[in-house]
Amino acid sequence: MAKKKRSWPPLDQALPVAVTDNHTHLPVHDGEIPSPEGIKLSVEEQLDRADQVGVRRLITVGCELPDFEPTLELARRWTQVKVALAIHPNEAPLHAGVVAPSPDGNTWQRQPHHIPLDQALEQLEKHLSDPEVVAVGETGLDYYRTGAEGVQAQKESFRAHLEMARGYGLPLQIHDRDAHADTLEILEDKAWNEVTTVFHCYSGDAQMAQRLAENSWYASFAGPLTYPANEELRKALLAMPKELVLVETDAPYLTPVPYRGCPNASYVMPHTVRAIAELWGWSVEETASQLENNTVRVYGRW
Repeated sequence: MAKKKRSWPPLDQALPVAVTDNHTHLPVHDGEIPSPEGIKLSVEEQLDRADQVGVRRLITVGCELPDFEPTLELARRWTQVKVALAIHPNEAPLHAGVVAPSPDGNTWQRQPHHIPLDQALEQLEKHLSDPEVVAVGETGLDYYRTGAEGVQAQKESFRAHLEMARGYGLPLQIHDRDAHADTLEILEDKAWNEVTTVFHCYSGDAQMAQRLAENSWYASFAGPLTYPANEELRKALLAMPKELVLVETDAPYLTPVPYRGCPNASYVMPHTVRAIAELWGWSVEETASQLENNTVRVYGRW
């Protein structure tokens, strides 16, 4: 049997109300992401397709030092793009000199940009006053790809990001993978009450969603919401107040059904919006309006 091709998904029907992809990763080095068959889609084409389906604004994320300036350049070139910057949780241990096998079997290697963690955080802070930056992120904890040796560096980096978000009046995008309890423990410190917090690509259960709601934290849902096995994630969506729900792609990862396994981009996000509408029992128009109002409340307009 011939192997099924996994090229870029086709355009979906346009949403009746424009929405924002509040967390994506536009390519910054060669300007293109190839599909598994080598078919490339430029940033310009990705943005054009997004516009056609009603995804009119995007927040693209730079979470390694070499990506900061190229990510900002994307926002300077395209007005619909804004930026979130941070030191990724899996980068923090490397900056701290911790190199150890990860629980998932990944082998980490330090690169020339892995300067000491305090210096890396200083480099990050220098960029946060840039008008293109609308969030600090993604930061948090990741115990899937970083083992016990790196936990202390992750926590130190996480708290430093919280301090910067508070100091610059920026919302915080949380990366929380297999680290729910520790992530919540750090966030529930009263020192961070004034920080607007978004759990990007939310992966917790309904009980955790109630904790988020109690603290007025946002949960952002991506393609995994549409995966048949993720019934607990759908229950979590329903446990969240609708005014605390956002939508994203985390592209080029986590492509929603029916194109799971294909490369992802912001223009594919309407599938996730429609999935949320179905779960809420709302029209797509009502759902898109609610999601966009929530996004504006967190990140403002541009």
